[in-house]
Amino acid sequence: MLDKRDPIQVSEAVSRVMNYSRQGDIEYISIKDSDNRYLAVPVKASHDIPPFDRAPYDGFAIRAEDSVSASQTNPVEFEVIEEIGAGHIATKDIKPFQAIRIMTGALMPKGCNAVVMLELARDVTREGKDFMVIKRPFKPGDNVSYQGSETKEGDILVESGRCVNPGIKALLATFGYAKVPVVKKPIVGLYATGTELLDVDEPLQPGKIRNSNAYMINSQINRAHATSKYYGKLEDDFDKCYDAIKASLNEVDILITTGGVSVGDYDYLPEIYKKLGATILFNKIAMRPGSVTTVAEYDGKLLFGLSGNPSACFVGFELFVRPIIRSWYRSRKPHLQMIEAILDSDFTKANPFTRFVRSTILYKDGRVYVQPSGLDKSNVVTSLVDADSLMILPGGTRGYGPGDQVKVLLLEDEKGSEWPWN
Repeated sequence: MLDKRDPIQVSEAVSRVMNYSRQGDIEYISIKDSDNRYLAVPVKASHDIPPFDRAPYDGFAIRAEDSVSASQTNPVEFEVIEEIGAGHIATKDIKPFQAIRIMTGALMPKGCNAVVMLELARDVTREGKDFMVIKRPFKPGDNVSYQGSETKEGDILVESGRCVNPGIKALLATFGYAKVPVVKKPIVGLYATGTELLDVDEPLQPGKIRNSNAYMINSQINRAHATSKYYGKLEDDFDKCYDAIKASLNEVDILITTGGVSVGDYDYLPEIYKKLGATILFNKIAMRPGSVTTVAEYDGKLLFGLSGNPSACFVGFELFVRPIIRSWYRSRKPHLQMIEAILDSDFTKANPFTRFVRSTILYKDGRVYVQPSGLDKSNVVTSLVDADSLMILPGGTRGYGPGDQVKVLLLEDEKGSEWPWN
C-alpha cells in the first residue's frame, strides 16, 4: 500500500493537475444544436455590421445641407417623394429640399446623409403632395448608422473556449455560421467503489448506504457540459478493480473513482495506480474536506481518486476535475471565480488545514454575504442542496465570526477565473 502521505497545499495540487490539461478536438455541428457547446475557434465577423449605411430610426432621409437655415422662426419644408422600408431600396434620386420617408434598418438613399426622426418633423399635405417641415438644422451623419460602425469584417467577436449562449448564438446566425466549430465533449468515466454501497432502488440494509456519489458526480459532469459514462460499482476486490479500471481507460478521456483512496485495508486505488504504472501527482492535500484526494496520470489521461464522503467528493470535483474539463474546452478561465464576501454567521470550528465550506451567497443592503448552507461535515449530503459557493477558510485559524471578510468560490458561475489561488 502507498502509506507515505505528505500533504501539499491546494494551489500546488491544482497546479500539478493543470500541468496535464489537454484540449479536445474540433467538430462541426449545426447551429441548431450548438447551445451550451464550447467554441473551438474564435467567432470572426464575416462582413461589416452594419453591412451598409442605414437608418437607425423611423424618419425622413434628407440632404443635411438643405436644413442649414431651419429654426423655430424659419421652418424649412421638404417634399416627400418616396417611402422605403427595411429590405427595400429607394428608386428615386433625391433633389434639393426633397426627403424620403425611411424605416428603421433601411438602406440610406443615394445622396442623403442625415435622418430626421419622426418626432422632429411635422407632416403637411398640399395639392396632393406630401411634405414634412423641420425647425432645426441637421449635420451630415446625424442619425445615420454607417457601414462597419459596429463591427468590421475580420474582427474577433467571441474568443474560443466560450460556451454558446443566446447572445453568442445570435452572432453565429448574424455572420452565417450554419455549421459551428465546437470542441468535442470529453468522456468522463465514473466508478463508485465499496461493497457497502446500495443502488438507489434497493432497500436499506444494516451496514449499507445508498450510492449517492455516483449520481452527484454524474450531475456535476453534466453541469460542466461533459459526457458522463457511469460504469457502476466496484467491489472490494483488488484484481477485479484493477481489470475494470484498466479496461475503462481505453474508452474515456478522464476517469473518476469515488472512495477507495484512504488508508484502510480495502482502499485499493493507490495500489492500482502503482500497478498500472501511473504517475501519482499527489495523495494528500492540506484541505478539508477531501484531504485524501488522489490524482494520477496514465498515458496522458488523468485519474481522479475522490473521497467516498459525499461533501469531500463534491469539493474535489469542483477544485480539480472541473478546471480540467474547462481547459479541454479551451477556456482561458477554467477555474471557479473567486469573490470576497462578509460572513453572516458564526463558524467557530478550528482549521488546521484550509477548509472549503459549502455555502450560500446572500445579498443585503447592496453587499455580498455568505453563510454555511448546512452542517459542515464531509459525510453530510444535506449541506449540498443549497450550496452555490465554497467559502475558503485558511488553515491555522481558530474560527470566524459574523462580519469577517472571507473569500468565496462561485459554483454556478460560467465566467470562471484564470487562477484564483494567489
